[in-house]
Amino acid sequence: MKVLITGGAGFIGSTVASACEQAGHEPVLLDDLSTGLSAFALGRPLYVGDVGDPVLISRVVSEHPDIAAVVHCAAKIVVPDSVAKPLDYYANNVGKGVELLRSLARHGLTRFVFSSSASIYAVSDDFTVDEDSPLAPASPYAATKAMFETILEDASHAGDVRAVSLRYFNPIGADPELRTGLSIPEPSHALGRLISSWRAGRPFTITGHDWPTPDGTGIRDYIHVWDLARAHVAALERFDEVAPASNPYRVYNIGTGRGVTVRELVTAFESVTGDAVDVVDGPRRPGDSAGVYTRSERAARELDWRAERTLEDGIRDSLAWAERLPDVLGAASA
Repeated sequence: MKVLITGGAGFIGSTVASACEQAGHEPVLLDDLSTGLSAFALGRPLYVGDVGDPVLISRVVSEHPDIAAVVHCAAKIVVPDSVAKPLDYYANNVGKGVELLRSLARHGLTRFVFSSSASIYAVSDDFTVDEDSPLAPASPYAATKAMFETILEDASHAGDVRAVSLRYFNPIGADPELRTGLSIPEPSHALGRLISSWRAGRPFTITGHDWPTPDGTGIRDYIHVWDLARAHVAALERFDEVAPASNPYRVYNIGTGRGVTVRELVTAFESVTGDAVDVVDGPRRPGDSAGVYTRSERAARELDWRAERTLEDGIRDSLAWAERLPDVLGAASA
């Protein structure tokens, strides 16, 4: 199967591309390289440009008429940034997404796998959610994901598209062969900040310590990015079964089913590195929430997918990638 992956030179998209190749599929990448790296597309067709550009989409399809499905990973994703610049996030994540759907429909491409987010859920009393749990996006970023899901569901019932939305939780790690990973030297998520603090020898600040969780810190479902990539492949390979014309929109939670607080993340990090981490408590960031983790088995039942890698695996691969990233960025700028 030939698959168009938007955001295909980014952290998630490039890893999905590798998982597709490993499963015998052929990825075609589209990325504006605002955060992605052309090095992540090495050996793969790469189109540099905007997902909302109908001329570019027409070119991609004309040069690859055998594309059978689209995986949409292109998005702005930094929660505090979305609070500061909400219009940018709505224009990019929603407006350009609609233009992409229109372009694909004109070319008869109706299989669409959307990289959504579990950040759209309302926080429940026990912090667990399934696909039918109430939604309450806590940031403009999360709201763009929920809004685009609504658009996909409406468009699917109108016959414009068939779609599978993968609501994934908190990706960590890197490609296990260290081909790709985060392209940002100073990421804003908890594990990225923890690694940066540890490498610099400075205290790690927990942003928010008064949440109604067991230890007061945010709770997350940390999923290895390779497991997440495998879930995209599973959705592609079972697409016609789970999203037929008679039921053209389906949602899946993609997580481990294990809730981990930030303090527990620090403990796991210390066990992997063998070093004690100096921790200080700080205020919540704009747009943050207490967090949730999945209790759903739908992906296991219908996609034959389960997370296989551990939290510690994700930490080890993240550390290995952080060591490799300067060389990757240096080569990219040479």
